[in-house]
Amino acid sequence: MVPQKAKDKKDSFRDVRRVKKEKKKWTEEKLLKVRNVGYTSPNCSDNEAESETPELCTLSIAVPGSILENAQSPELRTYLAGQIARAACVFKIDEIVVFDDLGSKNIADSSIQDNDNEGRIVRHCCVQLARILQYLECPQYLRKYFFPIHRDLQYAGLLNPLDAPHHLRQNDEFAFREGITTNLPTKAGRGSVVNCGLLKDIIVDKILTPGIRVTVKLLPRREGSKKIRGIIVSPSLPSAETGVYWGYTVRIAQSLGEVFSQAPYSGGYDLSIGTSERGDKIDDISQEGLQYNHAIIVFGGLEGLEAALDNDEILTADDPTLVFDHYLNTCPGQGSRTIRTEEAIFISLAGLRTKLIPKLNATVEK
Repeated sequence: MVPQKAKDKKDSFRDVRRVKKEKKKWTEEKLLKVRNVGYTSPNCSDNEAESETPELCTLSIAVPGSILENAQSPELRTYLAGQIARAACVFKIDEIVVFDDLGSKNIADSSIQDNDNEGRIVRHCCVQLARILQYLECPQYLRKYFFPIHRDLQYAGLLNPLDAPHHLRQNDEFAFREGITTNLPTKAGRGSVVNCGLLKDIIVDKILTPGIRVTVKLLPRREGSKKIRGIIVSPSLPSAETGVYWGYTVRIAQSLGEVFSQAPYSGGYDLSIGTSERGDKIDDISQEGLQYNHAIIVFGGLEGLEAALDNDEILTADDPTLVFDHYLNTCPGQGSRTIRTEEAIFISLAGLRTKLIPKLNATVEK
Protein backbone atom coordinates (compact mmCIF):
# COMPACT_ATOMS: atom_id res chain seq x y z
CA MET A 1 0.00 0.00 0.00
CA VAL A 2 1.36 3.46 -1.03
CA PRO A 3 1.70 5.89 1.93
CA GLN A 4 -0.68 8.83 1.80
CA LYS A 5 2.20 11.33 1.92
CA ALA A 6 3.90 9.79 -1.10
CA LYS A 7 0.58 9.66 -2.97
CA ASP A 8 -0.09 13.36 -2.29
CA LYS A 9 3.43 14.21 -3.48
CA LYS A 10 2.88 12.26 -6.71
CA ASP A 11 -0.47 13.98 -7.36
CA SER A 12 1.14 17.36 -6.71
CA PHE A 13 3.90 16.59 -9.23
CA ARG A 14 1.28 15.66 -11.84
CA ASP A 15 -0.56 18.93 -11.24
CA VAL A 16 2.65 20.90 -11.76
CA ARG A 17 3.34 19.10 -15.04
CA ARG A 18 -0.23 19.70 -16.22
CA VAL A 19 -0.02 23.41 -15.45
CA LYS A 20 3.33 23.68 -17.27
CA LYS A 21 1.89 21.94 -20.35
CA GLU A 22 -1.15 24.24 -20.39
CA LYS A 23 1.04 27.30 -20.00
CA LYS A 24 3.33 26.16 -22.83
CA LYS A 25 0.34 25.53 -25.11
CA TRP A 26 -1.11 28.96 -24.32
CA THR A 27 2.23 30.63 -25.02
CA GLU A 28 2.60 28.88 -28.40
CA GLU A 29 -0.92 29.89 -29.45
CA LYS A 30 -0.24 33.49 -28.45
CA LEU A 31 3.03 33.61 -30.39
CA LEU A 32 1.38 32.18 -33.49
CA LYS A 33 -1.16 35.01 -33.42
CA VAL A 34 1.41 37.80 -33.20
CA ARG A 35 4.03 36.29 -35.52
CA ASN A 36 4.92 38.57 -38.42
CA VAL A 37 2.13 41.05 -37.71
CA GLY A 38 3.76 43.74 -35.62
CA TYR A 39 6.22 46.10 -37.22
CA THR A 40 4.56 49.29 -36.01
CA SER A 41 3.29 50.25 -32.61
CA PRO A 42 -0.34 49.39 -31.84
CA ASN A 43 -0.51 52.78 -30.12
CA CYS A 44 0.19 54.55 -33.43
CA SER A 45 -2.62 55.65 -35.69
CA ASP A 46 -2.70 54.46 -39.31
CA ASN A 47 -1.82 57.94 -40.54
CA GLU A 48 1.15 58.14 -38.18
CA ALA A 49 2.45 54.75 -39.28
CA GLU A 50 2.10 55.67 -42.95
CA SER A 51 3.95 58.95 -42.47
CA GLU A 52 6.90 57.10 -40.95
CA THR A 53 7.10 54.59 -43.81
CA PRO A 54 9.27 55.77 -46.71
CA GLU A 55 8.16 54.88 -50.23
CA LEU A 56 10.74 52.66 -51.90
CA CYS A 57 10.83 50.69 -55.11
CA THR A 58 10.15 47.02 -54.38
CA LEU A 59 10.67 43.74 -56.18
CA SER A 60 8.38 40.78 -55.46
CA ILE A 61 8.20 37.18 -56.63
CA ALA A 62 5.25 34.79 -56.61
CA VAL A 63 5.72 31.03 -56.43
CA PRO A 64 3.12 28.23 -56.28
CA GLY A 65 2.97 26.20 -53.08
CA SER A 66 2.28 23.04 -55.10
CA ILE A 67 5.97 22.70 -55.97
CA LEU A 68 6.49 21.17 -52.51
CA GLU A 69 4.17 18.30 -53.43
CA ASN A 70 6.56 17.36 -56.22
CA ALA A 71 9.30 16.65 -53.65
CA GLN A 72 9.50 13.04 -52.47
CA SER A 73 10.40 13.49 -48.80
CA PRO A 74 10.10 16.03 -45.96
CA GLU A 75 13.83 16.71 -46.20
CA LEU A 76 13.60 17.55 -49.91
CA ARG A 77 10.54 19.75 -49.38
CA THR A 78 12.43 21.70 -46.75
CA TYR A 79 15.53 22.01 -48.92
CA LEU A 80 13.44 23.25 -51.86
CA ALA A 81 11.99 26.02 -49.70
CA GLY A 82 15.51 26.87 -48.55
CA GLN A 83 16.63 27.33 -52.17
CA ILE A 84 13.81 29.81 -52.77
CA ALA A 85 14.73 31.75 -49.63
CA ARG A 86 18.39 31.86 -50.68
CA ALA A 87 17.47 33.18 -54.14
CA ALA A 88 15.23 35.85 -52.60
CA CYS A 89 18.02 37.00 -50.29
CA VAL A 90 20.75 36.97 -52.95
CA PHE A 91 18.68 39.10 -55.36
CA LYS A 92 17.21 41.37 -52.65
CA ILE A 93 13.56 40.39 -53.03
CA ASP A 94 11.21 42.47 -50.85
CA GLU A 95 8.15 40.20 -50.92
CA ILE A 96 7.44 36.53 -51.59
CA VAL A 97 3.87 35.56 -52.47
CA VAL A 98 2.98 31.88 -52.08
CA PHE A 99 -0.10 31.22 -54.21
CA ASP A 100 -2.31 28.19 -54.83
CA ASP A 101 -2.14 27.31 -58.54
CA LEU A 102 -4.53 24.35 -58.23
CA GLY A 103 -7.65 26.38 -57.48
CA SER A 104 -10.45 25.32 -55.17
CA LYS A 105 -10.76 21.73 -56.39
CA ASN A 106 -10.04 19.10 -53.70
CA ILE A 107 -9.42 21.88 -51.16
CA ALA A 108 -11.94 20.22 -48.81
CA ASP A 109 -9.70 17.18 -48.50
CA SER A 110 -8.57 17.26 -44.86
CA SER A 111 -5.22 15.70 -45.75
CA ILE A 112 -4.09 18.75 -47.71
CA GLN A 113 -5.85 21.70 -46.08
CA ASP A 114 -4.56 23.98 -43.34
CA ASN A 115 -5.21 27.44 -41.88
CA ASP A 116 -3.03 30.46 -42.49
CA ASN A 117 -2.47 33.36 -40.07
CA GLU A 118 -5.75 34.95 -41.16
CA GLY A 119 -7.79 31.80 -40.50
CA ARG A 120 -8.43 31.06 -44.18
CA ILE A 121 -8.51 27.47 -45.40
CA VAL A 122 -5.56 26.95 -47.73
CA ARG A 123 -3.55 24.04 -49.01
CA HIS A 124 -1.01 22.70 -46.51
CA CYS A 125 1.83 22.90 -49.04
CA CYS A 126 1.29 26.67 -49.26
CA VAL A 127 1.33 27.07 -45.49
CA GLN A 128 4.44 24.90 -45.13
CA LEU A 129 6.35 26.84 -47.79
CA ALA A 130 5.35 30.16 -46.24
CA ARG A 131 6.31 28.96 -42.75
CA ILE A 132 9.79 27.85 -43.81
CA LEU A 133 10.36 31.09 -45.73
CA GLN A 134 9.34 33.14 -42.68
CA TYR A 135 11.53 31.03 -40.42
CA LEU A 136 14.64 31.56 -42.56
CA GLU A 137 14.03 35.31 -42.87
CA CYS A 138 13.73 35.73 -39.10
CA PRO A 139 17.04 36.53 -37.31
CA GLN A 140 18.36 33.51 -35.44
CA TYR A 141 18.10 35.06 -31.98
CA LEU A 142 14.36 35.66 -32.48
CA ARG A 143 13.30 32.31 -33.91
CA LYS A 144 12.66 30.57 -30.60
CA TYR A 145 10.11 33.27 -29.72
CA PHE A 146 8.15 33.30 -32.97
CA PHE A 147 8.42 29.69 -34.14
CA PRO A 148 7.41 26.97 -31.67
CA ILE A 149 8.37 23.38 -32.46
CA HIS A 150 6.45 22.32 -35.58
CA ARG A 151 6.67 19.36 -37.93
CA ASP A 152 6.99 21.68 -40.94
CA LEU A 153 10.26 22.98 -39.46
CA GLN A 154 11.61 19.57 -38.48
CA TYR A 155 14.51 19.75 -40.94
CA ALA A 156 14.95 23.52 -41.10
CA GLY A 157 18.16 23.24 -39.11
CA LEU A 158 19.80 21.53 -42.09
CA LEU A 159 19.28 24.49 -44.40
CA ASN A 160 21.95 26.95 -45.44
CA PRO A 161 21.60 30.23 -43.52
CA LEU A 162 20.58 33.34 -45.44
CA ASP A 163 23.28 35.41 -43.74
CA ALA A 164 21.24 38.52 -44.52
CA PRO A 165 22.43 41.92 -43.25
CA HIS A 166 19.68 42.08 -40.61
CA HIS A 167 20.80 38.73 -39.15
CA LEU A 168 23.17 40.52 -36.82
CA ARG A 169 25.37 38.75 -34.31
CA GLN A 170 25.69 39.81 -30.70
CA ASN A 171 28.94 41.73 -31.23
CA ASP A 172 27.93 43.32 -34.57
CA GLU A 173 27.51 47.09 -34.48
CA PHE A 174 24.78 48.58 -36.65
CA ALA A 175 22.29 51.44 -36.34
CA PHE A 176 19.23 49.16 -36.69
CA ARG A 177 18.19 45.82 -35.22
CA GLU A 178 15.20 43.48 -35.27
CA GLY A 179 13.77 42.62 -31.88
CA ILE A 180 10.84 41.31 -29.87
CA THR A 181 8.96 43.29 -27.25
CA THR A 182 9.10 41.84 -23.74
CA ASN A 183 6.90 42.11 -20.68
CA LEU A 184 9.71 43.41 -18.47
CA PRO A 185 8.57 46.34 -16.31
CA THR A 186 9.72 49.91 -16.94
CA LYS A 187 8.96 53.22 -15.31
CA ALA A 188 5.55 54.65 -16.10
CA GLY A 189 5.46 56.25 -19.55
CA ARG A 190 9.04 55.23 -20.37
CA GLY A 191 8.18 52.82 -23.18
CA SER A 192 8.80 49.08 -23.58
CA VAL A 193 11.81 46.80 -23.28
CA VAL A 194 12.89 45.06 -26.49
CA ASN A 195 15.18 42.04 -26.86
CA CYS A 196 17.40 42.70 -29.90
CA GLY A 197 19.92 39.92 -29.39
CA LEU A 198 22.38 42.07 -27.42
CA LEU A 199 23.80 41.48 -23.95
CA LYS A 200 21.39 44.14 -22.67
CA ASP A 201 17.80 44.78 -23.71
CA ILE A 202 16.85 48.08 -25.34
CA ILE A 203 14.38 50.61 -23.93
CA VAL A 204 12.25 52.04 -26.77
CA ASP A 205 10.08 55.11 -27.02
CA LYS A 206 6.66 53.43 -27.32
CA ILE A 207 4.58 51.18 -25.08
CA LEU A 208 3.96 47.98 -27.07
CA THR A 209 2.19 44.69 -26.60
CA PRO A 210 4.65 41.95 -25.54
CA GLY A 211 5.61 39.37 -28.16
CA ILE A 212 5.61 41.65 -31.22
CA ARG A 213 8.46 41.79 -33.73
CA VAL A 214 9.72 45.34 -34.25
CA THR A 215 12.50 47.22 -36.01
CA VAL A 216 14.55 49.39 -33.66
CA LYS A 217 16.89 52.27 -34.42
CA LEU A 218 19.55 52.51 -31.73
CA LEU A 219 20.25 55.95 -30.28
CA PRO A 220 23.74 57.16 -29.31
CA ARG A 221 24.46 56.13 -25.75
CA ARG A 222 24.57 58.97 -23.26
CA GLU A 223 27.86 59.58 -21.50
CA GLY A 224 27.99 57.58 -18.30
CA SER A 225 24.71 55.76 -19.01
CA LYS A 226 24.62 51.97 -18.98
CA LYS A 227 21.21 51.69 -20.60
CA ILE A 228 20.69 51.27 -24.35
CA ARG A 229 17.85 53.27 -25.85
CA GLY A 230 16.17 53.19 -29.24
CA ILE A 231 13.10 54.18 -31.21
CA ILE A 232 10.58 52.04 -33.10
CA VAL A 233 10.79 52.59 -36.86
CA SER A 234 9.32 51.18 -40.05
CA PRO A 235 11.05 48.01 -41.34
CA SER A 236 11.74 49.85 -44.60
CA LEU A 237 13.72 52.62 -42.90
CA PRO A 238 17.03 50.68 -42.62
CA SER A 239 17.07 50.22 -46.40
CA ALA A 240 16.10 53.84 -47.00
CA GLU A 241 18.78 55.28 -44.72
CA THR A 242 21.66 52.85 -45.22
CA GLY A 243 20.89 51.08 -48.49
CA VAL A 244 21.26 47.62 -46.94
CA TYR A 245 18.87 44.77 -47.73
CA TRP A 246 16.52 44.19 -44.78
CA GLY A 247 14.79 40.92 -45.63
CA TYR A 248 11.49 39.98 -47.25
CA THR A 249 7.88 39.62 -46.21
CA VAL A 250 5.70 36.58 -46.96
CA ARG A 251 2.00 36.39 -47.76
CA ILE A 252 -0.31 33.63 -49.01
CA ALA A 253 -2.69 34.04 -51.95
CA GLN A 254 -5.46 31.52 -52.56
CA SER A 255 -5.24 31.94 -56.33
CA LEU A 256 -3.24 33.62 -59.06
CA GLY A 257 -5.77 36.46 -59.12
CA GLU A 258 -5.23 37.18 -55.41
CA VAL A 259 -1.53 37.71 -56.11
CA PHE A 260 -2.54 40.99 -57.78
CA SER A 261 -5.81 41.88 -56.03
CA GLN A 262 -4.26 41.76 -52.54
CA ALA A 263 -1.04 43.62 -53.33
CA PRO A 264 0.14 45.50 -50.21
CA TYR A 265 1.11 48.61 -52.20
CA SER A 266 -1.20 51.48 -53.07
CA GLY A 267 -2.03 51.15 -56.73
CA GLY A 268 -0.80 47.55 -56.82
CA TYR A 269 2.08 46.41 -59.00
CA ASP A 270 2.97 48.69 -61.90
CA LEU A 271 5.08 45.99 -63.57
CA SER A 272 4.14 42.30 -63.76
CA ILE A 273 6.22 39.61 -65.43
CA GLY A 274 5.15 36.04 -66.08
CA THR A 275 7.75 33.35 -66.83
CA SER A 276 7.24 30.47 -69.25
CA GLU A 277 9.11 28.61 -71.98
CA ARG A 278 6.27 29.73 -74.27
CA GLY A 279 6.91 33.42 -73.60
CA ASP A 280 8.91 36.00 -75.52
CA LYS A 281 12.69 35.76 -75.36
CA ILE A 282 14.27 37.80 -72.58
CA ASP A 283 16.91 38.94 -75.08
CA ASP A 284 14.24 40.90 -76.99
CA ILE A 285 13.74 43.41 -74.15
CA SER A 286 14.75 46.88 -75.30
CA GLN A 287 17.88 48.56 -74.01
CA GLU A 288 15.74 51.02 -72.03
CA GLY A 289 14.87 48.11 -69.75
CA LEU A 290 11.79 47.65 -67.57
CA GLN A 291 11.14 50.56 -65.20
CA TYR A 292 9.05 50.02 -62.10
CA ASN A 293 8.01 51.25 -58.68
CA HIS A 294 6.58 47.93 -57.52
CA ALA A 295 7.37 44.94 -59.74
CA ILE A 296 6.40 41.29 -59.39
CA ILE A 297 7.76 38.22 -61.18
CA VAL A 298 5.42 35.21 -61.21
CA PHE A 299 6.64 31.62 -61.60
CA GLY A 300 4.56 28.61 -62.54
CA GLY A 301 4.47 25.14 -61.05
CA LEU A 302 4.75 21.72 -62.62
CA GLU A 303 2.13 22.52 -65.27
CA GLY A 304 3.09 26.16 -65.77
CA LEU A 305 1.17 29.42 -65.41
CA GLU A 306 -1.33 28.28 -68.04
CA ALA A 307 -2.73 25.69 -65.60
CA ALA A 308 -2.78 28.24 -62.76
CA LEU A 309 -4.84 30.57 -64.96
CA ASP A 310 -7.27 27.79 -65.93
CA ASN A 311 -7.85 26.95 -62.26
CA ASP A 312 -8.33 30.57 -61.22
CA GLU A 313 -11.85 31.74 -60.37
CA ILE A 314 -11.04 35.47 -60.33
CA LEU A 315 -9.22 36.00 -63.62
CA THR A 316 -11.39 35.52 -66.71
CA ALA A 317 -8.61 35.67 -69.31
CA ASP A 318 -7.72 32.45 -71.08
CA ASP A 319 -4.28 33.59 -72.27
CA PRO A 320 -1.46 34.37 -69.77
CA THR A 321 -0.13 37.10 -72.06
CA LEU A 322 -3.28 39.11 -71.24
CA VAL A 323 -2.60 38.91 -67.49
CA PHE A 324 1.01 40.13 -67.40
CA ASP A 325 2.73 43.20 -68.77
CA HIS A 326 5.49 40.91 -70.05
CA TYR A 327 5.40 37.15 -70.59
CA LEU A 328 9.02 36.03 -70.88
CA ASN A 329 11.11 32.99 -71.58
CA THR A 330 14.10 33.71 -69.35
CA CYS A 331 16.14 30.71 -70.55
CA PRO A 332 15.71 30.37 -74.34
CA GLY A 333 17.31 27.35 -75.94
CA GLN A 334 17.24 25.25 -72.78
CA GLY A 335 18.85 21.81 -72.98
CA SER A 336 16.54 20.06 -70.50
CA ARG A 337 12.90 19.37 -71.27
CA THR A 338 11.92 21.02 -67.99
CA ILE A 339 13.30 23.66 -65.67
CA ARG A 340 12.31 23.27 -62.05
CA THR A 341 10.70 26.28 -60.37
CA GLU A 342 13.54 26.75 -57.88
CA GLU A 343 15.97 26.73 -60.82
CA ALA A 344 13.81 29.13 -62.82
CA ILE A 345 13.90 31.65 -59.96
CA PHE A 346 17.69 31.85 -59.99
CA ILE A 347 17.85 31.91 -63.80
CA SER A 348 15.14 34.56 -64.18
CA LEU A 349 16.38 36.89 -61.46
CA ALA A 350 19.92 36.68 -62.83
CA GLY A 351 18.73 37.39 -66.37
CA LEU A 352 16.49 40.29 -65.32
CA ARG A 353 18.99 41.84 -62.92
CA THR A 354 20.33 44.36 -65.45
CA LYS A 355 16.99 44.84 -67.24
CA LEU A 356 14.88 45.81 -64.22
CA ILE A 357 15.37 49.53 -63.56
CA PRO A 358 13.82 50.93 -60.36
CA LYS A 359 12.47 54.43 -60.62
CA LEU A 360 13.93 57.08 -58.36
CA ASN A 361 13.33 56.05 -54.75
CA ALA A 362 11.96 58.63 -52.39
CA THR A 363 14.77 60.15 -50.33
CA VAL A 364 14.59 60.00 -46.59
CA GLU A 365 16.35 62.61 -44.50
CA LYS A 366 18.80 61.11 -42.08
